[in-house]
Amino acid sequence: MSDQSRAPETPSLHQRHRAVTPAWLATYYSEPIELTHGEGRHVWDSAGNRYLDFFGGILTTMTAHALPEVTKAVAEQAGRIIHSSTLYLSSGMVELAEQIAGLSGIPDAKVFFTTSGTEANDAALLLATAYRHSNQVLAMRNSYHGRSFTTIGITGNGAWSPTSLSPLQTLYVHGGVRTRGPFAHLSDADFIAACTQDLEDLLGQVGGNVAALIAEPIQGVGGFTHGPDGLFAAFKRVLDRHGILWISDEVQTGWGRTGDHFWGWQAHAEAGPPDILTFAKGIGNGLAMGGVVARAEVMDCLDANSISTFGGSPVTTAGALANLRHLLEHDLQGNARRTGALLVKRLLAADLPVVREVRGKGLMIGVELVDAAGEPSPAAAAATLEHARELGLLIGKGGLAGNVLRVAPPLSLTEGEAVEGADLLVEALRRAQAQTFGPEPRP
Repeated sequence: MSDQSRAPETPSLHQRHRAVTPAWLATYYSEPIELTHGEGRHVWDSAGNRYLDFFGGILTTMTAHALPEVTKAVAEQAGRIIHSSTLYLSSGMVELAEQIAGLSGIPDAKVFFTTSGTEANDAALLLATAYRHSNQVLAMRNSYHGRSFTTIGITGNGAWSPTSLSPLQTLYVHGGVRTRGPFAHLSDADFIAACTQDLEDLLGQVGGNVAALIAEPIQGVGGFTHGPDGLFAAFKRVLDRHGILWISDEVQTGWGRTGDHFWGWQAHAEAGPPDILTFAKGIGNGLAMGGVVARAEVMDCLDANSISTFGGSPVTTAGALANLRHLLEHDLQGNARRTGALLVKRLLAADLPVVREVRGKGLMIGVELVDAAGEPSPAAAAATLEHARELGLLIGKGGLAGNVLRVAPPLSLTEGEAVEGADLLVEALRRAQAQTFGPEPRP
């Protein structure tokens, strides 16, 4: 057959994806994979390969893949009515809001549902700026709060902030990264004092009222970094003196993932709860759901009408209710604490030079990688991601330099799966270390 008569090759799914989606839409792996189904803590790709999932769709599959209670609730609700909007009453939405308001720790709480964490943070910023009559916002360095125009404007991680334009004036404070930066050498108490003094100094130089501080208790995209417990309590005492609101971005830290607490803010609880709390990801277990919890005084401050077309829809609230009940009834927070500690112990025991730090809480673990000179190594992180996939393990990555592995399995992870996943990750790290450091010397 001549070259002219040969049938053209069918483009791959990856080629088709790149042809019709934005160039800036990131995918993992040199040869991206399509996940077709999952069960428990495992997923399968379109080629039939099975993986232990240690990333859960960016911390979204909170309980398990294809959790029967969630699948059943969604199917039954879809068979009745899929959509109505907030213009109509919804018993499921009200019940879920009641449960979340009670769990939030915020007194006199009200809940507004959205379809994502980005939208939740956007709504929280709207509430705070309207309540305080100010467009000035404090945010943490190395932070990430979403992909909308407003939330990009308060993101302190340049790798995820494609524009400097913003409707807000954002002022960045220290405290999100404990082991790097000008205060890294200090004790926890002195670190908190230095960051608080920095906040006081900043507020002393700002003209006008600041609306709010928005902060992740553990920075997600930033590489699972966090300051010492009690940092935001110290901040809140300063904020309260100025009337500034505290927004706790719990999109990744909520629902018991940190093990020790149900919400990330509870590690800083001495000064009381935040004024506003945002959530998303895990509550829907893959369904598109987010939301805002705030004191009624703050939530009710808007003086214009609004609705949500898709927030709190009958199907997503049915799935979220089933998911939340399963989480609470099976003490998945306690399981996150136990299995997370086991993972950290095994990763630390490997004692690999490529690993600068293993950090985080519960099943929210960051592994920071460096090169032979001790500098951040995005190449080692990319190589580890590839090797882990080859070995049958899915993980994530992040950090300002892209050199941090993000480990965040579903909260139902078993001890056996924790051991298996840790061993696979250690092997992937060994292979990446050999690539970036050269072969290990013989004894």
